[in-house]
Amino acid sequence: MLAAMPPPATLPAQPGDAVSRARGDACPGALRLHRADDGALARVRVPGGVLSAGQADGLRELAGRLGDGEVHLTSRGNVQLRGLGEECGGELASRTSEMGLLPSERHERVRNVVASPLSGLDGRGEREVRPWLSALDALVCASEEAAGLSGRFLFALDDGRGDVDALGADVTLRARGDGDADLRIGALESVARVPADEAPRAALLAAEVFLEAAAGSGAWRVTDLPGGAGPLSDAVVRRLLAAGLPVAREVVPVAEGAPPALGVVTGPGDTDALSVGLPLGRAGAAQWRTLTDLARRYGSGELRLTPWRGVVVPGVERGRAAELLDVLDAAGLVTGPRSPWTGVGACIGRPGCAKSLADVRGDAAATVGAGAAVGTLPVHWSGCERRCGRPRGAWVDVVAGPDGYRVSVVRDGRRDAPPCVTDDPSVLATAVATARATGT
Repeated sequence: MLAAMPPPATLPAQPGDAVSRARGDACPGALRLHRADDGALARVRVPGGVLSAGQADGLRELAGRLGDGEVHLTSRGNVQLRGLGEECGGELASRTSEMGLLPSERHERVRNVVASPLSGLDGRGEREVRPWLSALDALVCASEEAAGLSGRFLFALDDGRGDVDALGADVTLRARGDGDADLRIGALESVARVPADEAPRAALLAAEVFLEAAAGSGAWRVTDLPGGAGPLSDAVVRRLLAAGLPVAREVVPVAEGAPPALGVVTGPGDTDALSVGLPLGRAGAAQWRTLTDLARRYGSGELRLTPWRGVVVPGVERGRAAELLDVLDAAGLVTGPRSPWTGVGACIGRPGCAKSLADVRGDAAATVGAGAAVGTLPVHWSGCERRCGRPRGAWVDVVAGPDGYRVSVVRDGRRDAPPCVTDDPSVLATAVATARATGT
């Protein structure tokens, strides 16, 4: 049984928190590989998470031939390939370029765009954001200034439902019901209302103003700026007005947001979408092939990767949706809220990361196998205090230490200081279940 908790403590900084950067941006890409303990790592940007079935097949083939054989999803809907040999860089660059995943070598690490995964699929939202996505990506790749953004700077395109508005992007566009768009800088509630057809241009201008404000400061993201987001937002409005865009200031609270529900997503027409999660954000070759084959044969030929390490398959015939969801379930994917894997995430842990104190993915799997309870709060397993990949909002925090794990609930960036829990799977399962129950 968990003991009484001491007073809450503030979480330590992690990559992306508001601190000054004394060294260059080492964020990996498809051209700049990162050396990890399990081999080199490549991060392939997938703006909006949109992949054709052919591109998805190509990534699976590269993972199998050059890496560890698995496709890893990130919290920005991008793809990571791990366990790569150091000599594979040239072939990786050539193949990703052939697949259309590398439209600009100078901009490949800055094409960080998340978008509402269900936009246009379920009849919700105020606007289909795919035109925004195509336009913004083209503008970023054509901008000499934008090439100077860090690999951590993030754009978000929200169709009005509030899902990706909640992710804390540096620049967010959120569709409005009146045909305009809200431009948000960081997590400010004060937004600039701009015409929807000018929204991608406004987002790029905001990023370019950020670069001017960040010059010499070492800031990679809006939260790193010494003056914070407020002065930057004012400067962005001045730039938009100077560019001839009509702008109005309003107060619009940041949405709480939620990932797409798992299962069959009913569409407004005669097709549905299938929404599934990947256990711990990774798929083996057979699982990934099942997804791509299903998308090609029974869907629109497209996959949408979500910022919650899931996949949406659009365009499935309504009469076959339930049957095809069962196929994905049989492949080991997470297809509903009652799965013990729902909401469970982890950093890479050992052996991939030298800083990790434990094989957190293996321990998370053992805990799920020992009967960890399903709950509404997400659970994130971390191999060290950096908590890489941790979610936003409230979650169950499971952190490895020298003598076991600490399990607690995090809210608003603060957590109770928990006691140490043994790494026995059944004991950990009880501790996680207790935290999920008390934190809801």
